[in-house]
Amino acid sequence: MADLERPIEPDDDANHQDPGDQAVPELGEVGRAFADSFDFSLDDYQLQSIAHIEAGSGVLVAAPTGAGKTVAGEFAVALGLQQGRKVFYTTPIKALSNQKFHDLVDRFGVERVGLLTGDTSINSEAQVVVMTTEVLRNMIYARSATLRNLGFVVMDEVHYLADRFRGAVWEEVIIGLADSVQLVALSATVSNAEEFGEWLTEVRGDVRLVVSERRPVPLYQHVMVGRTLHDLFADEAPTAMPVPGGHSEVNPELVSIAKQESRVVRDDSRRPRGRSGRGKGGRGGGRTSAYGGGAHADHRMKLPKRFQTPRRSDVVGALSRDNLLPAIVFIFSRAGCDAAVRQLMQDGIRLTTSRERTRILSIIDRHIVGLADDDLAALGYQQFRSALASGIAAHHAGMLPAWKECVEECFVEGLIKVVYATETLALGINMPARSVVLEKLVKFNGEGHVDITPGEYTQLTGRAGRRGIDTEGHAVVLWQPGFDPRAVAGLASRRTYPLRSSFAPTYNMAVNLIGAVGRDRTRTLLEQSFAQFQSDRSVVGLARKVSRNDAEIAELWAKAECDLGDFGSYAELREEISQLETEAARSRRADRRAEAEVSLQRLRPGDIVWVPAGKHTGWAVVIDSGPGDQRRGPRPLVLGEDRQVRRLGADDFPTPVEAVSRVRVPKRFSPRDAQSRRSLGAAMSARLAELDGDVERFRPGAMDAEVAQRISDLREQLAHHPCHACPERETHARWAERALRLSAEDRRIRRKMETRTNTIAVRFDRICQVLSAFGYLDEHDRVSAEGRMLARIYNELDLVAAETLRTGVLDDLGPAQLAAVLSILVYEARRSDDRRPVWRLEDPAAEDAIEQVQRLHRQVSLAERDARLERGPDVDAGFAAATFAWASGIDLAEVLGITGMTAGDFVRCTRQVIDLTEQIGNAAGSIGKDEVRSTARSAVGALRRGVVDLTAEVEQAEVEQAEVEQAGMERAE
Repeated sequence: MADLERPIEPDDDANHQDPGDQAVPELGEVGRAFADSFDFSLDDYQLQSIAHIEAGSGVLVAAPTGAGKTVAGEFAVALGLQQGRKVFYTTPIKALSNQKFHDLVDRFGVERVGLLTGDTSINSEAQVVVMTTEVLRNMIYARSATLRNLGFVVMDEVHYLADRFRGAVWEEVIIGLADSVQLVALSATVSNAEEFGEWLTEVRGDVRLVVSERRPVPLYQHVMVGRTLHDLFADEAPTAMPVPGGHSEVNPELVSIAKQESRVVRDDSRRPRGRSGRGKGGRGGGRTSAYGGGAHADHRMKLPKRFQTPRRSDVVGALSRDNLLPAIVFIFSRAGCDAAVRQLMQDGIRLTTSRERTRILSIIDRHIVGLADDDLAALGYQQFRSALASGIAAHHAGMLPAWKECVEECFVEGLIKVVYATETLALGINMPARSVVLEKLVKFNGEGHVDITPGEYTQLTGRAGRRGIDTEGHAVVLWQPGFDPRAVAGLASRRTYPLRSSFAPTYNMAVNLIGAVGRDRTRTLLEQSFAQFQSDRSVVGLARKVSRNDAEIAELWAKAECDLGDFGSYAELREEISQLETEAARSRRADRRAEAEVSLQRLRPGDIVWVPAGKHTGWAVVIDSGPGDQRRGPRPLVLGEDRQVRRLGADDFPTPVEAVSRVRVPKRFSPRDAQSRRSLGAAMSARLAELDGDVERFRPGAMDAEVAQRISDLREQLAHHPCHACPERETHARWAERALRLSAEDRRIRRKMETRTNTIAVRFDRICQVLSAFGYLDEHDRVSAEGRMLARIYNELDLVAAETLRTGVLDDLGPAQLAAVLSILVYEARRSDDRRPVWRLEDPAAEDAIEQVQRLHRQVSLAERDARLERGPDVDAGFAAATFAWASGIDLAEVLGITGMTAGDFVRCTRQVIDLTEQIGNAAGSIGKDEVRSTARSAVGALRRGVVDLTAEVEQAEVEQAEVEQAGMERAE
């Protein structure tokens, strides 16, 4: 495998490039012609990038969003075409791949450019192919013939390698590409670009770093207070300066407004309220944030109008008056985006001309080809159409992909004036605007509300200012109660955005690499990852920490000296007793918790159980086994004796749980329906009346006898130690305990330092241990037939999926059943889904197969625990019924109505099921399971219909249209 068999170069300082000392070569003939093809002058950093690529070097280009760094990628395409070599242009998401495909078709011609994503293949053997990064990774592992004559790989948005879910793919590609391939990596401005560039040089050879922090369009910062726009800075904003990062004072007018608001709030909180005599501030207003919206939330309605957050229609009106449209308004909530669109429509806002509306409607009509009227009604098509025609739209992951594509196309053409978007729009999609508005600077991160970081602020506001259209861009933050303009100015001025590797070996990665180059060589390759590179660098800081600790430890022991004897030995006896007692208690809890978690995973709807702990002790009936996660474990949805529905977790079950009986849970039971709850509660009570209600309570297990004896012996030694009688014993002990804590910290740091050079390799060895245990590697560390099957499965639960296929769980299932079973390996419920009505899967064969997969998942989890590997995500059956229904031909309205999912979520999840089903079909064929392969293909066909298949149909229609236009132009010439 040529792309994985290049020799490993020894460390040599001469191989490292200092970015500051790099000589920039002169532009050659191809570079000059390419630069001259633009109707504007290229920036110096763009010319430098082109020169390095033309000279044969790889290049890392780090520049702000909208600065035009894709020029370097397009030059690589032009150079590849001129040299007769293939060019792969990779992007992190399908939407960006589609957009870049159309850009390159427009520039280089439809016959020379292809597209490959998970569900679309257009002209895949073209000289230039746009693809998602995962597609290239899969090609490398499969040793695809398509890689022959590959000369250039452009990795757009390469900073995605920090993504904790998908980032490893970028490093797999960078390490796995053949030496002959020139790499062109395009990144947002990151604060450790030099470090990333050094790593690329180490693993790829000659890679030059080109960094630009200058925005081509200056960005001005504003705050909207009431209906008035104020500059955030008294002078020029740092983001508008020719050299970014300069210092500017905060606008004193904003500081004055903040002080006035603070006085109003303080006076208001002192004013008596009702009989309690307390001001509203006495109740607490929620989370406090320097960016506003927290501490003073209770006073919002009492504040003078000039301090209140403006209505959305007022914001749009102010932007329109100041000629700041089109605008992207970031709201960190899907529901908030949709509500904003409805609010503008209710307020009668219309921002388009008659000609613009006609063009918008023609774009919409093209994107809905193939959708039935019933489907359009279920999707809220008329509301979407009406808003879009008025120049208003939302953009978020819950939308139908075809709807998002409409929004993107209309916005790029300048037809839409306001888009309400979640932060995902900031990640790569080319939708620049004249201004960007941030309603709040606080977002929910899945666990709690947190302030956005300087890097996130830079990424979001980077959309403001369209190169070649606008002379300046504008970022607007809406005033919130409690707003501190100095804190926001600091956020807008800092440019901290470090790139951190998320690389970690997986089962699929291991079998693919071992199959290609063997286990030893794979281990060495993995040690070349950026994660390992960063880990090695961290040892300098760790060594400094140890040195500081050692000095402090010496001082502490000097303070702990005792005249009666060696207090160090006395303190060590106390410490050992404490550790033994703590470890014994932890061990007992851990054993019980592990057993309890396994028992929770076995629960089925209808099981009646006793809840022994927590706030809701008592009897309960299981409604749904529920989604779990790695941090919290299984979380069954239950109905308690009080007829309330809630999710319980490990804290409620410190001891294993066992169902004492069962009742039937209606297929369409709704937790929100009082009658449904009463009926189910009555059924549980009737069943309990037939049983003996005496339940064995949780009792902690006894301490291990050997440990107990050791503690007894140590206590006796402690009592006879000379220092035990010291009157200053506890004072000495406090100094000694601090010294011992620091010594323990030193030991941990030293262990970390000792393993720093093989952290990735250690994980790889543990993965191999699990693979050997399940037979995917043989006794000689060679990949078995089952291992070659696993190599075809790219899924976060890849080993569980492979075991599901290998053990025959899928053998006798029909298409809809198979799809439903596989859905539990890809679906992950959002936190907001917890109270969604439960739609149970009423197919016995599919339910039994799902239970078998859950058992396999537990077996893999136990093997991972034994190997000291972090456990993989839990399986989640929350989408199984919807998948079964859709594959069985049930119409869209019924599926969406019962599941409560948005159309976008439904399509995204279904496409993930399709992707895994196709992989399982291919893997089944590799081990002779032809019937499963046939069933998988039938399942894919059943799932790929209607809205799920709409995007592919639209893309093909657009390509055909482009071909017709290209042919027309050629005839005209």
